[in-house]
Amino acid sequence: MLAIQRAIRRIHISVDAPRLTRFSLDAPKKVDLEYANGCKFSLSAEFLRIHSPAADGKIRSIGGEKVIFGRRHVGIMSAEPVGNYGVRIIFDDLHKTGIYSWDYFYYLGSNKFSFMRNYIKTLKKHGLSRDPAKRK
Repeated sequence: MLAIQRAIRRIHISVDAPRLTRFSLDAPKKVDLEYANGCKFSLSAEFLRIHSPAADGKIRSIGGEKVIFGRRHVGIMSAEPVGNYGVRIIFDDLHKTGIYSWDYFYYLGSNKFSFMRNYIKTLKKHGLSRDPAKRK
């Protein structure tokens, strides 16, 4: 299943998205984007963190499925330009290796609701939560 999702992701990302016309970081909560075709997306820090394009040591592997959990309150500290094609987002959980291309943002924004729905289903399936673990 994961291999199929990765293949689909590569296909969608390889399709040229419309030109980005506006990028706005509303730290720590979200990123707002507008594209030349009129599409506008507001992507939360949690959504971007769980869909980071980077490999991450804070991912839990359950039955071969990679699941990031407990990121409901994660924040964005900053976004650094990477060439002309995207940004590196630095999150307050110190994750900073993901480079988000403008095309990847478009892909995420275009699929935001189905991605969040599937994410919540996966968490429920494994008894996990969007909320961080309580400290003892």
